Amino acid sequence: MMQLKTFNKKQLEDFVSSGEFRQYDFLPITEHRALSHIQNPKATDEQTLLILAFFEGRLAGYLGCFPDHFVLDEKVIRYAWLSTLYVSGEFRGKKIAKRLLEKAMENYEGHIAITEFTIEAETLYNIIGAFEYIFPKRGKRFYFNTDLATIIPDKKPKTKVLKHFFSILDSTANSVISMKNILIKKPDFHFEILDHIDEESTDFIAGFQSRRNANEMNLSIKYPWVLKGERKDEKYLFSSYAETFKYFWIKVYDHQNSLTTCSLLLLRDGYLKIPYLFSQSDMEYFIDFLSYFIVKNKIKALTSYQQDLNKEIEHSKTFPKIYERDFERRYLFNKQLIQSLPEGFNPDYQDGDGDCMMT
Repeated sequence: MMQLKTFNKKQLEDFVSSGEFRQYDFLPITEHRALSHIQNPKATDEQTLLILAFFEGRLAGYLGCFPDHFVLDEKVIRYAWLSTLYVSGEFRGKKIAKRLLEKAMENYEGHIAITEFTIEAETLYNIIGAFEYIFPKRGKRFYFNTDLATIIPDKKPKTKVLKHFFSILDSTANSVISMKNILIKKPDFHFEILDHIDEESTDFIAGFQSRRNANEMNLSIKYPWVLKGERKDEKYLFSSYAETFKYFWIKVYDHQNSLTTCSLLLLRDGYLKIPYLFSQSDMEYFIDFLSYFIVKNKIKALTSYQQDLNKEIEHSKTFPKIYERDFERRYLFNKQLIQSLPEGFNPDYQDGDGDCMMT
């Protein structure tokens, strides 16, 4: 009645290149997401990257796996992030999600990690009882403009009739904010904005502990899960296109022209993230650059899990934030993965580690 089909690198490549993945009522993956999975340097040729569930011959759901690994005392501990989990509403109540999860745990010997999960998915993971929460990341979201016309109607649909009024308030408030931000000028120190990690940066970040090296980050930049474009894959339920989606590799130098900070920024539809940040000094230079970048690119909000940076931003008198909120990113590790790691092990993830980098 129910069948599961798994795909490794070669099988996934054939599945997508043949166009077979488009024959179903909904897409189990996009071409560019599949390419990113195939190009993942931490994935072996044999590991499962996609699992499809069929019920009475029809595609009912799917689960995506994004392989990763830890290297501890020269021992490689392989695991996978659950990057997608979807079951069609037509097949709900048939325990398809549970079967997909069980298959993933079987194929990875329980070495499964999850983050950025929905409330519904989190409920399922807790019901199964195979996962435990590990060290969460606490972050901040800094806002630079008002957006009452979007935020209030989304939270209180009955106020949609007042959207024009909220837009007038936004326009007035943001005009005042723009006048204030005129004072933020281009920094007087040297900085570079690249579309990839260059050789100097590679040498610089090699001196820091990181879950991804320069080559791995460059591959993630080259093969993202989201592409710039106004069209949408209506048959695909996860992120695939955005009006703006762009990575920036930032190099900041001090007044003696020494490289002090490298960072990867991700801009998506006016919202900024900092997947990676490597710095040898305090954050003063980087905050000055970030202020300039935010104003120049009309950033709506910045979400940052870089705790040292966040502390300095909170005390900065020049950073152009008008409001901030606390955020928390939680992680679930399968109990078998936890048992394979040293007691009290902290993965010390940056924001871009795992599958968060791609969206």
